[in-house]
Amino acid sequence: MADDELDLNSLDDNELTEQMWDDLYDGLADAIEEGVTIFLKRGWTPYDILTKALVEGMRIVGVDFRDGILFVPEVLLSANAMKAGMSILRPLLVETGAPKVGKMVIGTVKGDIHDIGKNLVCMMMEGAGFEVIDLGINNPVDNYINAAIEHQAEIIGMSALLTTTMPYMKVVIDALKEKGLRNDYIVLVGGAPLNEAFADAIGADAYCRDAAVAVETAKSLVSRRQGLAQV
Repeated sequence: MADDELDLNSLDDNELTEQMWDDLYDGLADAIEEGVTIFLKRGWTPYDILTKALVEGMRIVGVDFRDGILFVPEVLLSANAMKAGMSILRPLLVETGAPKVGKMVIGTVKGDIHDIGKNLVCMMMEGAGFEVIDLGINNPVDNYINAAIEHQAEIIGMSALLTTTMPYMKVVIDALKEKGLRNDYIVLVGGAPLNEAFADAIGADAYCRDAAVAVETAKSLVSRRQGLAQV
């Protein structure tokens, strides 16, 4: 073993957790897979590994992305490393019925085939403990509504990169209103040409300027909604 190659097995739990935060930050998928495997062997529950090592690591990535310290290519590497860890944990989490923060249906709107920003949001949301149903690109109204009903989602997320497809977001929100479903969902919108004024004008719950903001906004609105539901 090279002198500069760290033996993850030699670290105690706290050190390994912090090392995984660093490895996520650096986008090291192999190291994340190894760390997850070590924790499972040590008897950690899949949920504890998810929340303490992966979600917290992605939270750190998200903060630096929001503050302009990290940029999209680096965050994509981090998100792919997170995905590598999740590929091991996901079936175990399903088996153990681990709690989810919430459920989101997301897709790029009809007429728009851009998906880099949407994919980043998907990975960051999953990294924050949400279950994400990715509808892909070019989605008509029914795709959003049917998926939201079928998966019992709390959030509908819509993305657009073209000014010509932005107005379709209002078509989806109006359809939710017509069906009496608008209050059943938190509607988040994002994409380069959008802004808060546009989101307000079409009746969305929030505009998310990037993936880090989407995670923060979703967490805040879901916890508020769950709090109201318990009152």
